[in-house]
Amino acid sequence: MTDNTSFVRADVWLWAARMYKTRSLAKQAIDGGKVELNGSACKPAKAVHVGDVLRLMRGNERVEVVVQDLSERRGPAAQAQALYAETPESVAHRANEAAMRRLHAHAPRPAGRPDKQDRRLLRDMKENPDG
Repeated sequence: MTDNTSFVRADVWLWAARMYKTRSLAKQAIDGGKVELNGSACKPAKAVHVGDVLRLMRGNERVEVVVQDLSERRGPAAQAQALYAETPESVAHRANEAAMRRLHAHAPRPAGRPDKQDRRLLRDMKENPDG
């Protein structure tokens, strides 16, 4: 999938690798400081080469990838996944974060609205948090 160029713009590569749905979203993420190229800040027109390391935030997810191929065209997901390899540290970190989210997703919830006695207890706890 390598084109005849030795580099691709960062926003174009992120879009072609399906990291972001549109090129403008990739540009906004770069402008917002959510993307680092080789450990430093990145601009949308920054040249991406094979072997570069990209760290990016997608929502609450932190992803670190190594560029394995270049493309200026967005293709099927299988082709996009061939453009990069996620680092083992990144995979482990994302798995750990997913496990933590699953643990906290099942927090106990009250059965219904608080009654008069529960409201008094809540009010007292808010007014005097030390006890």
